[in-house]
Amino acid sequence: MKKLKSTLPNMAIVLTSIAVVAGLALGYVNSITAEPIKQIKAQQLSDGIKAVLATDEVQVETPDTLESGAVLYRTDKGVAVQATDPNGFGGKLTVLVGFNDEGLIQGYQVLETSETPGLGAKAGEWFQKGAKGDIIGKNPGEKELTVSKDGGEVDAITASTITSRAFLRCVNAAYEALDSQKEDAQTGASVQYHNEEKEENYE
Repeated sequence: MKKLKSTLPNMAIVLTSIAVVAGLALGYVNSITAEPIKQIKAQQLSDGIKAVLATDEVQVETPDTLESGAVLYRTDKGVAVQATDPNGFGGKLTVLVGFNDEGLIQGYQVLETSETPGLGAKAGEWFQKGAKGDIIGKNPGEKELTVSKDGGEVDAITASTITSRAFLRCVNAAYEALDSQKEDAQTGASVQYHNEEKEENYE
């Protein structure tokens, strides 16, 4: 095979050919892996919802994505809320929190983290029931959850105060998202009641 001369046009042709082949290969790989990845994420979310609501079986309604970015998963066993804070020590932190009808935390699971392994990454265990920073059974609506260094009642992860703060902001944001939906529902019911009352008076 005759070797191409090392000219600018020939180099451009070779590089373009390589880019096209690489692009087609990546597209092919993505088409093969996209669906399995989607299924894995869906299964992880399903398992997460069961874990944070402390149940083996749960019926999940269509999720609601709020303006704040929080996602509500209403179920027959309580509500799981996904919230994200962009300011963890290593970047974005996403947490799924389960609440019962009284607003008490039933459980939580860290869905995404960029924290340092061995330090900030401990958030998945540090705040669980019986652990040093235990938040299970607490109601963020009664008192916002903050670390003891900020005057709160939650022990921060050792040497990871920034991560702990980001984690608790996620939990508080999850509760606020849940509470906002309750307020909207109550407001809607109140408006409907007053409208019906006006119609009765009009008649």
